[in-house]
Amino acid sequence: MLRKLYDWTMDKAAHRHAVWWLAFFCFVEASFFPIPPHPLLGLMCLAEPKKAIRFALVATLASVAGALLGYAIGWGLYDTVGVRLIGALGLTDSFPVAACHLRKYDFEAILIAGATPVPFKLLTITAGFVGMNLVSFVLSSLFARALIFVTVGVLFRVFGAPIKRVIDKYLGLVTTAFVVLLVGGVLVLTTLSGSSSDKSDPCAAATTVNAGG
Repeated sequence: MLRKLYDWTMDKAAHRHAVWWLAFFCFVEASFFPIPPHPLLGLMCLAEPKKAIRFALVATLASVAGALLGYAIGWGLYDTVGVRLIGALGLTDSFPVAACHLRKYDFEAILIAGATPVPFKLLTITAGFVGMNLVSFVLSSLFARALIFVTVGVLFRVFGAPIKRVIDKYLGLVTTAFVVLLVGGVLVLTTLSGSSSDKSDPCAAATTVNAGG
């Protein structure tokens, strides 16, 4: 079923309203849709490299708007809607760990989730559930989504179709490495500053509890 859903999503790259479909998929993926929009963005940029940056900006803004929907679900509808979404996406065991990391790292956790293969929808719903500062949430979501989507757009605009193979193979590694370098120092400093007063790691404890069932 997921394969059929993926194929249906990718077919929209050739639709006459492809830009609107891209916005729609980026919006829903940030809160509940299981298919990532990155391949659709890549196909559209491949077909029209001169419009690649425009496509990337649409993807970025729509994804941030969708992130706000995920936040709203976690904030006001978690018990009725959010818990069912998390379960349907197979992320039930990951939720308490995500909540712990969001409480601990805030901005950095959203940045990592938004620019790496970590399910972004998990963090958007969880951010609402834990009551993350909304301004911090929006800024981190905007930066993270722009990092990955605009990178794709710029590469296609500058290098054209030949860059597709490189993007398919290395984009995830490059954006992940960039995020690690960007926030790694902050996380290390945070950990070191808290180590003298708190020897235990509640996030590690949450991971252990979930791993043990």
